[in-house]
Amino acid sequence: FFHGQIIALVVGETAEACRAAAEKVVVEYEPLPPIFTIEEAITAGSLHTEPNFIRRGDVVSALRESPRKFAGEFSFGGQDHFYLETNAAWAEVGEDGSVFISSSTQHPSEVQHIVAHVLKLPMSSVVVECPRMGGGFGGKETQAAGLAALATLAATKTGRKVRVRYNRDQDMMITGKRHPFLGRFEVGFDDDGMLLAARVELYSNGGWSLDLSRAVTDRAVFHLDNAYYIPHLEFSGTVVKTNLASNTAFRGFGGPQGMIVMEEILDRIARATGLAPEVVRERNLYRGTGETNTTHYGQEIEDNRIARIWQELAKSSELASRREELRHWNSEHANCKRGLAMTPVKFGISFTTTHLNQAGALVLLYQDGTAQVNHGGTEMGQGVYTNIALIAARELGLSPDRVRVMATRTDKVPNTSATAASCGTDLNGAAVQNACEILRARLLPFAVEMLTEKNACAVQPADVVFLGNAAFSLDTPEMQVPMAEVLQRAYFARTSLSATGFYRTPDIKYDREAGRGKPFHYFAVGAAVSEVEVDGFTGMHHIRRVDILHDAGDPVNVGITRGQIEGGFVQGAGWLTCEELVWDAEGRLRTHSPDTYKIPAMGDTPDVFNIALLTQATQANVIHGSKAVGEPPLMLAISVREAIRDAVAAFGSGGGQIALASPATPEAIFNAITGQRSAPTPSEATPEHAMAERLLS
Repeated sequence: FFHGQIIALVVGETAEACRAAAEKVVVEYEPLPPIFTIEEAITAGSLHTEPNFIRRGDVVSALRESPRKFAGEFSFGGQDHFYLETNAAWAEVGEDGSVFISSSTQHPSEVQHIVAHVLKLPMSSVVVECPRMGGGFGGKETQAAGLAALATLAATKTGRKVRVRYNRDQDMMITGKRHPFLGRFEVGFDDDGMLLAARVELYSNGGWSLDLSRAVTDRAVFHLDNAYYIPHLEFSGTVVKTNLASNTAFRGFGGPQGMIVMEEILDRIARATGLAPEVVRERNLYRGTGETNTTHYGQEIEDNRIARIWQELAKSSELASRREELRHWNSEHANCKRGLAMTPVKFGISFTTTHLNQAGALVLLYQDGTAQVNHGGTEMGQGVYTNIALIAARELGLSPDRVRVMATRTDKVPNTSATAASCGTDLNGAAVQNACEILRARLLPFAVEMLTEKNACAVQPADVVFLGNAAFSLDTPEMQVPMAEVLQRAYFARTSLSATGFYRTPDIKYDREAGRGKPFHYFAVGAAVSEVEVDGFTGMHHIRRVDILHDAGDPVNVGITRGQIEGGFVQGAGWLTCEELVWDAEGRLRTHSPDTYKIPAMGDTPDVFNIALLTQATQANVIHGSKAVGEPPLMLAISVREAIRDAVAAFGSGGGQIALASPATPEAIFNAITGQRSAPTPSEATPEHAMAERLLS
């Protein structure tokens, strides 16, 4: 179904022997007409799904009555995950017919389920462990299961331990990517840049099989509004079927694709009205009250901080004065221009498949005052193990060095959800907290008893605190009992020192057919101001400065939070500027290695990178008041693309629209500059030019 699809597995003592055997295989093919692009799939009627709609108001009447309107489309490419560690797994068979798999996976329970299905074993006979991953970004949510199944199948046939690992070229060729999208839209607005109505059709390139494409496309439709209120709309999402590798989850999970379409629309509105793009964006933000604070699927944006972030960042980044400075600088430089842009992000936190919003944990205490913590989250460099250790230490009153987070295993915590949707700490942290609360309640009577003995007076349970590896009373904090001694007394009293915890996200539900509900527990919001410099001779761009203000609630760990913001932003900038996937006419991926596929390097990061976290932003009803931060910062990088467009606009004097391809590679930027330089000036513009600007078809 696609070039690079696995059709056979060769198992041997060495990689060299396997390659020699593989060369003996002869495969007979019957070439069939391929479909590669979304446009080709639409023409051929090659679809994985029918359109899924979300509607609000009367979009037909609103479009008809809008003072100004245009129609257009915007397509953009995918992105390779390019994790440091490629997909890998090893497996061995137990003496009772059971199997063990060590897998680089974000979803151990799905690997367990798939392997059990392939081998026709009960799930209880399959144990999957994930110690950690060298990166995932969504690429190991479903894609890891096939590799693990191959390793396990071979292990059962040979009775030997079997390892299967892709090299970089194989990994990029075989595994799915971020979904390319096509957006087609009709938009109504007024002279003040207010968005009045929008009909938007999204199409995602699912590749040869469905994988997670429906859920990815649904989230794109959820996030088409980004941070903007649109009174009348019709949004739809369709997955098309092509002869490419099956595309899959990627950081943001469709959210970035939906948001960039809306940002494209708002920039076109700004250029049609002659207003600054940041002015149009600010005017269309969710207002904070009533219907103007409610999403198109009917969820209220509780504790809306979007406008607050926008205003604080505009001030701290000196947006207005820098806009004037850039205008002056550009007037003095003919072949080098600078651009500035500000964009917001509103990202829903929860799995949109409601039943996945649950987590379990198993916490074990030992007599020496140490703890082991088991949970369903997987570590891929994002810091969830560190966050979990800090949460458990805080709940148990232990120092972090006394808490050991164990490798994620399906025989310790069953039926886990994938570590995805930015929910790793939210879900698993809350489950660990629940287990720790149970254990603390069991230890409390012993602490009261021992403190009463030590203080020679009655100690009330409500006054007992577990902190600093000890228990003490608030009235006499200097009189402490070490936690190890409390645990020993509990043990000798035959008290269980292990507990399971569980958490389910409260008050979420969604009716997909009706397009109404509350699919998200809360929204993570932020904004970014990016400044770039563009070379008119080469199309090369350079990010001079980025200012970010992001709402992370009360972070569990500030260092991890900042790292996620920095890394997410740079990865998003890579998707939008330099990471270009190219296939040849036969469907061979040509950009399948570091020498043909460019990810951001240190030189591509901003010269000045100012990151601030919103203050006084404790989030209610989540673990320790924190907010998810894995995916939302990636979308802040849309500001880089818009800043590049702003710089391109400065190369011409004709105004009008700026057609900029995505990714905005040097070639794409150079072509945009060429188009801008050849555009007619306002005095030369004809009525046909004006009509073209209005229609944008």
